Amino acid sequence: MVEAKDKIKALREALEQHNYNYYVLSAPTISDREFDEMMKELQTLEEAHPEYADPHSPTQRVGSDLSKEFEQVVHKYPMLSLGNTYSEEEVKDFYERIARDLNEPFEIVAELKYDGTSISLIYENGRLLRAVTRGDGTRGDDVTANVKTIRSIPLKLMGDGYPSVFEIRGEILLPWAEFDRLNKEREEQEEPLFANPRNAASGTLKQQNPTVVAARKLDAYFYYLLGEELPAETHYDNLEAARSWGFKIPDVIRKCNSLQDIYDYIAYWDTERKNLPVATDGIVLKVNSLRQQKNLGFTAKSPRWAIAYKFQAERAVTRLNSVSFQVGRTGAVTPVANLEPVLLAGTTVKRASLHNADIIEGLDLHLGDMVYVEKGGEIIPKIVGVDVEARSLLIGDKVRFIRSCPECGTPLVRPEGEAGHYCPNESGCPPQIKGRIEHFVTRRAMNINMGPETVEDLYEAGYVKNAADLYTLEIADLLRLERWAEKSASNLIASLEESKQVSFERVLYGLGIRYVGETVAKRLVSAFHSMEQLEQASLEELTAVDEIGGRIAQSVIDYFADERNRVLVDRLKEYGLQMSVAEEVLANRSEKLKGLVIVISGTFSKHSRDEYKAMIEQHGGKNSGSVSGKTDYILAGENMGPAKLEKAAKLGVKIINEDEFLNMIAE
Repeated sequence: MVEAKDKIKALREALEQHNYNYYVLSAPTISDREFDEMMKELQTLEEAHPEYADPHSPTQRVGSDLSKEFEQVVHKYPMLSLGNTYSEEEVKDFYERIARDLNEPFEIVAELKYDGTSISLIYENGRLLRAVTRGDGTRGDDVTANVKTIRSIPLKLMGDGYPSVFEIRGEILLPWAEFDRLNKEREEQEEPLFANPRNAASGTLKQQNPTVVAARKLDAYFYYLLGEELPAETHYDNLEAARSWGFKIPDVIRKCNSLQDIYDYIAYWDTERKNLPVATDGIVLKVNSLRQQKNLGFTAKSPRWAIAYKFQAERAVTRLNSVSFQVGRTGAVTPVANLEPVLLAGTTVKRASLHNADIIEGLDLHLGDMVYVEKGGEIIPKIVGVDVEARSLLIGDKVRFIRSCPECGTPLVRPEGEAGHYCPNESGCPPQIKGRIEHFVTRRAMNINMGPETVEDLYEAGYVKNAADLYTLEIADLLRLERWAEKSASNLIASLEESKQVSFERVLYGLGIRYVGETVAKRLVSAFHSMEQLEQASLEELTAVDEIGGRIAQSVIDYFADERNRVLVDRLKEYGLQMSVAEEVLANRSEKLKGLVIVISGTFSKHSRDEYKAMIEQHGGKNSGSVSGKTDYILAGENMGPAKLEKAAKLGVKIINEDEFLNMIAE
C-alpha cells in the first residue's frame, strides 16, 4: 500500500514537471508517447487506490500554456484534449465502440493532426473578434494582436452564410522552410535552436512584439467549427462552408465509411506526410454527424466521438564512434555525437547534438555504444537512449564532458545555475575571435559584405584579430590573398565604409555581448543614448530598463569591465562608427512621460499598439504588460481586457483613451 502511494506521488511530480516543460517552456524532455504511458500508469493506480485521490493530480486537468503577460479569456466551449492511440488495434477498438454505442450507420472523418499550437478564433458579424490559446482548456491567453499578423487567417470573412457569432479552432504552424531559416539565424547568433516547429510556433505566438511574430511567417490550418447556428449538420460540411468563407481548411480531409477506409488513410499518410510543408504527428478521427457527436458526449477530459492516432517517431539504431566539442563565439562549448551514418526520416544522419554535460551523464554513454537516434520534430537528430544489452567487453570509455577548451586548452567554467560550459579565454581562443567577427559583419549587425570564409582568410593571414582591425584593411592587403581581385577588394572596402552609417543599436548588437540580442540592444539604446552612458551604467540603472534582468545587466557590466573590450570600442569610435543615438532621433524625444508606467490594452484606430509603445518610450515613459500598484495609466482602446479593467478599478489606476494620451504628449 505504501509502495502504491509513493509511486503515485512520484508519477504526479514527474508529470507536472513534464507539463511545465511542454506548455510553459516549450521544451519537452520526453516524447508524447512516454508522457501518455506515464499518464496511463497514474490513472490505473489512482483507479485502484481511490483513497489517494487528489483534485490537483495531473489526471484531473489539461496541461497549460498560460502566460502572465497576456489577458486571459474563458473559453465558451472548453478546449478538451483528444485520447491518443498508437496502433491499428486501438483504432479498431474505438471504431467498434462507436458502432456499439450508436447502433446505427455512421461516418468517420479522417484528418491529419498538425503539430503546432492550438488556437481558437471568435468571429462576430464576419470579422475576427478574438484569438485565444488553448491554455488549460478552460481559459487561454488573448493573442489577437499576434494572430492578426498571420496572413492566412481572414480578418474579414468572404461570401455569406456564416453565423453572426461562431468559433473556429485550428493549429498555428511554422512551415518547415521558415523553421529552417529561423534556426539558421539563431545558430549564427549562437542562440538555442528550436527543437521542432511546434516549439517555434508556440514561442512565437507568445512574443510580446507582434512585429516579431509577423517576421516569422506563421501559418494556420483549421479543423473544427462551433456555434449555435452552424450551417450544416455534419462536421465535414461545416468545414467546407468555412473554406468558402476564406479559412485554410486542409484538402486532405476524407470521409470514411469503414474501418478499412481508415486503415488506408493511415497507411497513405504515414509516408506521404513527409512531403508536406508543415509538421504532422498523427491522424484525427471524428464522427461526422453533429447529432451523433452529441449523443456520444464527452468524458471529463475528451470527446467520446473523436480520437488521435499518433505516428511512430522514426528511430534508428547506430554506433557512437566519437564525441567532439565545438566552441562558439560566446565561448559556449557544445558536445556533438559522431555516428556511423544511418538513414533516418529520409536523410542520412552522421551527427547528433548532445546539448550539455547533464544530457551526456543521463544517457550514460560509452564510445562504441549502439544508440537510438530520433529526429526531434523530424528535423534535429538527437540521441534518445542506449541499447545497453548490445554492449560487449570491448566497449570503449565512458563519455565525459571535457574540462579544458579543445581549441586553446583553457580550463572551462560552468556558471552557477546554467547547464552549459564556457571557455573564458575570449581574447585568445580562435573560434571565439573569428565567431565574434563573423557576428559583427552579419546583415542584422553591421551588414559588411563578407562571409565566414573571408573572416577565416583574414584571420589566418594575420590581418584581423578583432572587429576594429577590419577598418584598417586596404585593397593591397586583400589582393595578397588567394582568389581576390581588384573589384572584390574594392567592394569590401566600400562595404566597410558604408557600415559606418549603421545605427548605434546595431553597433551595440554587433559587439556580441553575451545575452544582448537585437531586442535587448534596442532596449538599452532607448535608455542609454550613447556608448559612454552605457559603459558607465550601474547594475541598478541597467535593471531599471524594461525587460533587462540581472543576468543581462551583469553581462553588460562584465563586458565593459574588461579593458580589452573598452579599447575595442574606442577604436571603433575612432574609425567613425555610430556610438550614440542620432541627433534627429533625440530631437523627437521628450520627458513628458518620464517616470510613468503605462499599460496598453485593447485595439486602437489612430495608431497601432506598437506605435503607442514606441511613443511611450520616446517620451520617457515605460511600457508594462500587466497592471500593478506601480502602474500610472492604462491606455485603453476597444475591447479592453476584463481582467485589466477589474484590476485597474481595484488599484485605482486611471484609464485614458487615445485622444487623452495624444494630448499628454502633444506640443
